[in-house]
Amino acid sequence: MTTQSPRVDGDVIARTVGVTQEYPGVVALADVDFELRRGEVRALLGQNGAGKSTLIRLLSGVEVPTSGEVLIAGTPLGSGGVREATDRGVSTCYQELSLVADMTVAENFFLGRWPRARVGIDVPGMARRAREVLSGLGLDIDPDALAGSLTLAQQQIVEIARALENDPALLILDEPTSALATAEVELVLAAVRRVADSGVAVLYVSHRMDEIRQIAHSATVMRNGRVVETVDIREYSTAAIVRLMIGSDPESQRPDAAESAAGPVRLAVTRLTAEPKLRDVSFSARGGEILGIAGLLGSGRTELLRAVAGFDAFSAGAIEIDGKPVRAVRAETMRRRGVALTPEDRKREGALMNLGIDENIVMSDYRAVSRRGALSQARIREASGRLAERLRIKADDLSRPISTLSGGNQQKAVIARWLHADAGVLLLDEPTRGVDVEAKAQIYAIMRAVADAGKAVIFVSSELEELPLCCDRVLVLRDGTIQREFTGGQIVLSELLEAAMSSSPVQEES
Repeated sequence: MTTQSPRVDGDVIARTVGVTQEYPGVVALADVDFELRRGEVRALLGQNGAGKSTLIRLLSGVEVPTSGEVLIAGTPLGSGGVREATDRGVSTCYQELSLVADMTVAENFFLGRWPRARVGIDVPGMARRAREVLSGLGLDIDPDALAGSLTLAQQQIVEIARALENDPALLILDEPTSALATAEVELVLAAVRRVADSGVAVLYVSHRMDEIRQIAHSATVMRNGRVVETVDIREYSTAAIVRLMIGSDPESQRPDAAESAAGPVRLAVTRLTAEPKLRDVSFSARGGEILGIAGLLGSGRTELLRAVAGFDAFSAGAIEIDGKPVRAVRAETMRRRGVALTPEDRKREGALMNLGIDENIVMSDYRAVSRRGALSQARIREASGRLAERLRIKADDLSRPISTLSGGNQQKAVIARWLHADAGVLLLDEPTRGVDVEAKAQIYAIMRAVADAGKAVIFVSSELEELPLCCDRVLVLRDGTIQREFTGGQIVLSELLEAAMSSSPVQEES
């Protein structure tokens, strides 16, 4: 059953009729019917890969559907791309901020479409218009201020204001609060309310249920490229919405292997704080276990791993490795103490793409492949070959640049680098992102083998359905704090997703 909020009865602004979008070997959307009315705030919910981003691209003109129709204010959207959609009243704000930091707020408003004066650009006119739109959102921001000088929340509102400059009928917001601290979120929500009150239809993509309940009239839930249901947000609990999102729990997929025998604590983190992203985080990781860190975009997952690995500073807290405190938490110190991080962006931060596969594998410990102070090519070949075979890295010649490998094999080579260094604590940030199913299974097996060797493995993934498949314990991080802990058979997707999406009493590990 489809339920619309009684508070919204305006004209239909956006509609899709039987929309299907196909890519080679993939059906991203299948026969999607959708509509959004004037003045309505509609939440768009679904797991990664549910079809949300594809629907946004069709509504904003980035792509044309394989079949079906996209209508804006009752008229079909043609093949004129983003320009046609914009001219028809569609504006989109994506989760990655696009402001130019060294330009003023007013200049960012009119970037690429400068208003002309009798002579040159109408600079005073740009400032007046920017101030007018910002004021309409309840914000007093100097149009002459550099965008880079603003807080993240102010920058996000400037993005929204810029999208409103052309008086759109439909505003699409893709995770607008994902990078914001809790205290800043209300600024953005207040701006969204003002936008909807002015009669603009708002499509709001987010996983934060407390935000959605504050501003949305309704929610459309997607799964596997289809619209499952559109519901009145007030009538459905978070647990009920989660059930719509996932269909069923993957409990039957959980391996039947016996619980891993956790060994001594390899890593202990106590009351780690790095405002605004992390607050009072305490946990431990034992040898022999895979510890999952669950959390949605903006929850602080990556910031936690980077702080523990010594790449980012923190204002309070303590870290122990194998029972001994770390007095100066810096990247080089943590590496020497056996803590290794494989970063989320493996191409820019995890590997040197122009170097050989073998060189990338051994670069974490050159002494092990040196003889009398000089690198030994024979030892490099032997060490990298052994790890490539162990991790099943598919490469005819390990001296070829690592950039020639597939994504999955690149990721395995990055992990191999830290196995070469014999790291005792392995921090894996999104190690399965962008790899195929076979490579994912191999990475799971690698993690288990590393844990079985007495190491501690900490696994971060935005694909929460992965965590029940390979983790012995999972901590749920939300708004920079640990909300819940799950162990063994308790690790169920629906429970993880509900804990990540909704505010709940903090249950931190002591």
